[in-house]
Amino acid sequence: MPRHSTPFTEGKLAVKASLTPLLGENAIYAIDIPKLEELPTFSGEGEYNHIKFFRTIDMLQEDFHIPDEIIVGKLHSLLTRTAKKWYYKIRQDHGKHNWPWWKSQIITKWANDSWRFKMENAFESAIFNSEKDKPFTWFLKGKDILSALNPDMSDSMINMKKLKKCGGELEHAIECRCVELCSIEDYINAMEDIIIGTRIGKTWTKSPMESIITQMISREEKKPERPVVKCHECGVHPFSQHLYKKGLNQ
Repeated sequence: MPRHSTPFTEGKLAVKASLTPLLGENAIYAIDIPKLEELPTFSGEGEYNHIKFFRTIDMLQEDFHIPDEIIVGKLHSLLTRTAKKWYYKIRQDHGKHNWPWWKSQIITKWANDSWRFKMENAFESAIFNSEKDKPFTWFLKGKDILSALNPDMSDSMINMKKLKKCGGELEHAIECRCVELCSIEDYINAMEDIIIGTRIGKTWTKSPMESIITQMISREEKKPERPVVKCHECGVHPFSQHLYKKGLNQ
């Protein structure tokens, strides 16, 4: 056994040597794929995005030259909660299949009208708020939703739809800085510059003194009115003892 070698390292080298290289001498072996916790998961619940899940797995498969067998073998971990229960049922009924087949099954199951309705509502309700949202995160989340709903939608159309969710002055300011052929990154950069350098897109907030004055006015308005005292003799009001006695003397 070579120096500094252990049964564990020997076993690991043996497994690696048994794998067939895919690109000659500089091949990337399947044993070098990202760890399980670094891979995306899909639950099939809430505002899920199966298209983003597919694209991430496909990108990793291309970058690391991962065989379909390894991807399919990890589906029991990559699919969680509702999706995992569904996977076990389909796997039992249909047996072993490659990754493209599983993608088509996931699309059939989850790319339904209910999913489209949820995603469209999520996009429509995502109005930009400079106090809560970060331009980079907000813009890319909207892009993911639109790309999932319509994979063939162009970047320029995505940019136009997202700009409409900025509203008013902020939308106009971004359009003035970006031409039609600007990339998504250009729009995000312009958005960040405008928000940081100007008050466009920011909500107006009261100063501490204005808040105090508003509270004082509110308290005065809430004070109950004094009851009107009527004369118990004639029923005339408002009752004034001085005037009443004067009238009796006359």
